[in-house]
Amino acid sequence: MRHSILSGQTVYNGRVFRLELLRVRLPDQHERDYDLVRHPDSVTILPQDQDGGIWFVTQFRVGSNSVLLELPAGVLDEGEQPEACAAREIREEIGMAAGNLRHLGSNYLAPGYCSELNHVYLATDLVSSPLQMDDDEFLNTRKVYADEIATLIVSGDLQDSKSLAALYLAQPFLQK
Repeated sequence: MRHSILSGQTVYNGRVFRLELLRVRLPDQHERDYDLVRHPDSVTILPQDQDGGIWFVTQFRVGSNSVLLELPAGVLDEGEQPEACAAREIREEIGMAAGNLRHLGSNYLAPGYCSELNHVYLATDLVSSPLQMDDDEFLNTRKVYADEIATLIVSGDLQDSKSLAALYLAQPFLQK
């Protein structure tokens, strides 16, 4: 017994995502409609410098209507591989390139209604190498040490789910 997508129809096609209405056959043979946000895959980068500092950014996020603390991240360009995207985004967002990028895992951000798969990378051996930020990005960087992370989480100052997942995946590799 399994779910089967019977049909799909695009009901909205925007700059960032496409919204589809899917007709799905359920394991009990009933049918149901589902909304699906088709979103390009993305990356989250956990940049850790030689003295153990982890580089975060703060930026306004329309979904929360607030400025969030989060790890550098971005969406893959069409045809771009996740590692290339991670290498580009870290330069755009914190002005550093990574001598070493290590893939830590991938996770779906909201699989109940969205197709976006987020690829997580640990970036080390950082060197200054800035790229121009996107036109709509107004970011500030913030360096945090590993022993401060739990306090940020418990206090509610770190609420970004992709950053929380990346920190969890990186635990075995972080310098203390």
